[in-house]
Amino acid sequence: MNLVIVESPAKAKTINKYLGSSYEVLASFGHVRDLPAKNGSVDPDADFQMIWEVDPKAASRLNDIAKALKGADKLILATDPDREGEAISWHVLEVMKQKRALKDQQVERVVFNAITKQSVTDAMKHPRQIDGALVDAYMARRALDYLVGFTLSPVLWRKLPGARSAGRVQSVALRLVCDRETEIEKFVPREYWSLIATMATPRGETFEARLVGADGKKIQRLDIGTGAEAEDFKKAIEAANFRVATVEAKPARRNPYAPFTTSTLQQEASRKLGFAPAHTMRVAQRLYEGVDIGGETVGLITYMRTDGVQIDSSAITQARKVIAEDFGNAYVPDAPRQYTAKAKNAQEAHEAIRPTDLSRRPSDVSRNLDSDQARLYELIWIRTVASQMESAELERTTVDIEAKAGSRVLELRATGQVVKFDGFLAAYQEGRDDDSEDEDSRRLPAMSENEALKREALAVTQHFTEPPPRFSEASLVKRMEELGIGRPSTYASILQVLKDRGYVRLEKKRLHGEDKGRVVVAFLESFFTRYVEYDFTAGLEEDLDRISNNEVSWKQVLSDFWRDFIGAVDEIKDLRVAQVLDVLDEMLGPHIYPAREDGGDPRQCPSCGTGKLNLKAGKFGAFVGCSNYPECRYTRPLASDSAGDADRVLGTDPDSGLEVAVKSGRFGPYIQLGEAKDYAEGEKPKRAGIPKGTSPSDVDLEMALKLLALPREVGKHPETGQPIKAGIGRFGPYVQHEKTYASLEAGDDVHTIGLNRAVTLIAEKVAKGPSKGRFGSDPGKALGDHPSLGAVAVKKGRYGAYVTAGGVNATIPNDKTEDTITLPEAIALLDERAAKGGGKAKKAPAKKAAAKKASADGEAKPVKKAAAKKAKPKAEGAAASKARAPVAAKTAAKKAAKPKDAAKSSAAKNG
Repeated sequence: MNLVIVESPAKAKTINKYLGSSYEVLASFGHVRDLPAKNGSVDPDADFQMIWEVDPKAASRLNDIAKALKGADKLILATDPDREGEAISWHVLEVMKQKRALKDQQVERVVFNAITKQSVTDAMKHPRQIDGALVDAYMARRALDYLVGFTLSPVLWRKLPGARSAGRVQSVALRLVCDRETEIEKFVPREYWSLIATMATPRGETFEARLVGADGKKIQRLDIGTGAEAEDFKKAIEAANFRVATVEAKPARRNPYAPFTTSTLQQEASRKLGFAPAHTMRVAQRLYEGVDIGGETVGLITYMRTDGVQIDSSAITQARKVIAEDFGNAYVPDAPRQYTAKAKNAQEAHEAIRPTDLSRRPSDVSRNLDSDQARLYELIWIRTVASQMESAELERTTVDIEAKAGSRVLELRATGQVVKFDGFLAAYQEGRDDDSEDEDSRRLPAMSENEALKREALAVTQHFTEPPPRFSEASLVKRMEELGIGRPSTYASILQVLKDRGYVRLEKKRLHGEDKGRVVVAFLESFFTRYVEYDFTAGLEEDLDRISNNEVSWKQVLSDFWRDFIGAVDEIKDLRVAQVLDVLDEMLGPHIYPAREDGGDPRQCPSCGTGKLNLKAGKFGAFVGCSNYPECRYTRPLASDSAGDADRVLGTDPDSGLEVAVKSGRFGPYIQLGEAKDYAEGEKPKRAGIPKGTSPSDVDLEMALKLLALPREVGKHPETGQPIKAGIGRFGPYVQHEKTYASLEAGDDVHTIGLNRAVTLIAEKVAKGPSKGRFGSDPGKALGDHPSLGAVAVKKGRYGAYVTAGGVNATIPNDKTEDTITLPEAIALLDERAAKGGGKAKKAPAKKAAAKKASADGEAKPVKKAAAKKAKPKAEGAAASKARAPVAAKTAAKKAAKPKDAAKSSAAKNG
């Protein structure tokens, strides 16, 4: 028997069917080990030694793998074909070695680009060893992220109270967003005018021509800067005679786009489908792992984390056949198209994202997919087919028109484009990041030189230049790729981290830099300039690629980075918070203190009139306060208009006729329908919370009505017939079926989530079992019964695993684990603990019995707490107070340490 390890259970089930009974396929469920969230997990002073810790959730799965390995002839590691997949295989192998589960079994590594029978069986014929260079590159990236997170984040917390952790790549991506905000704020609109004439040929055909020259000089887009200049040109055009000066028609070709890579798929899915990158990757994962078609699980697309654009020759042959069948032979080029990957790392330049079988058309599989899966599959299918189609043949025409008005000669120009043969455009056109129109896409009528033209209309329009647009998620991914920041597998998680931390918010598909994000970027740019530079971060990515190509040692890269980085950290350690705030106050001044309309000092305190506003730091982050504190207690958020975001009427609800308003409450802003007087006595106005990450100023009537309509019924559960509802609760958006609540994931929209997706989320939540956190108890692993205490269970506690029975808890010693401890050993531990007085069950009854006995003997009677306290002599009270002091101090110290530990944990996770 051969044991095969893959990452997901869905994939395991499918692959087991393909391989047959001589194989057992188990899932690792992703990563099984990581660096513990504490100092010292990466030790630069010990040659960057790394401490790996098995994820508690993965422990039982690793035990299952170890048990299965005992009867196996061969261990085949078949995790995903990328750096992370290589690392997971290495982690699994290392754990097996530690458990001594490996004897003389052969170990092989196989990779397949698609979950199809042919891909899997072919991969099994070409095994290799684990690629040590790829593992080294993974370790270097993980160590870099850990060292930056664990070193830089504590500096942030100390010098910038209220700030959260700073990540290596996330900080640079955040800088892109915040730099764009600064550009927009500094932008000064510039006035310009355009003159566009509607011309007619002698045959009555009309077209538009733009003024582009006058008296031998060219007129650029911004050259006509005043209304007076525009009026002068207008008079000249109105008095002019027109003729065609030249007609130039040039043939042109447009070639199809390459098949999708990870980043181009994320960009196009954002533009055309409105998917967030994280949602795109989640849907693509399901298409890759396979869906049930005709009773068989079939992988519909190839692996979705790739920067390669080439596709397999068999897929090209299939694409050409589909093109001939669906579009005709004229759309099939003479030779297959070959695309060259721009990937810097040849080892990771996998095949592009494409359907595993192009004959499986979108219409054929849509009934087996949910809405989002069907739309994404169609996008991938069309793009792949179009990439092998014939080029589009165009004719671009430019007509120059002479306009004579007395001694003045003006020049107008018309441009147009004619599609002679649509080629790949018959199937696919790439989306745009903006709503601009291509002026060349219009068609011009036939004209000849010296032909007279007639002016029918003239539009003289005033314009103002606009600031650069904010990044959409798609355009930010594109910019990061252009700069070489991050890698395909990281884009979605980077964006999600920035949104989760509240550093950016997504409004109308555009990313806005929040104040807390701008403060963090200002801090990093002021004191850690090099580490948020685009070139530096891109250079580190190139170093990681060089590691994976076996060109440089991973420890050398870490050593070079750490030497300068820790020096920069040491330089800022002695800076006081006030000094840091002064620097940030100066740097963020234009944003925090915008110019006043009356021309007054923007830093003047509006409350006392004499104090100056400056940046201050509080428990929950930076804010603006008055220099006359404590005499003047004026404060406001960083953005000067934030205070006006709440308490405003949005409009009227068309159904009830009641007023819809945004209001400010004790726990933050909310939406309210009507007032108390509009409701029956004792009935409260309907309210709805504003989702996390949404500013009150972004809420319009349409959004408010959607939020007030929650929770909404998504549909009936196919098995129970009971309704599934979607709403927003205390912990964010959710779906609910009976007593099961499942949180929505990134990319899911509470207003539009469909029944199939909701059923999936509910099923996944049920499969995970009941919550083991604050609102539910962990039943633990049953071992058997104690002779007197009852059922014995093993549980995971805050300080490690322990056994429990009848209210008595006993810690499991270091030489045992929750998986290896036996019932007799657990009973011995519990008895030892009980003998020492441990356990809640025995203490309480003992006290009660003693109190009752004392009362019966007449020696004393139970005294109420308050009375006893009052009866204590002062001296005794003072003595007790002194005795309690060290305990209280110790408790306070513990409490003070907790947030710091929690923050460190957050930093380690976020990198």
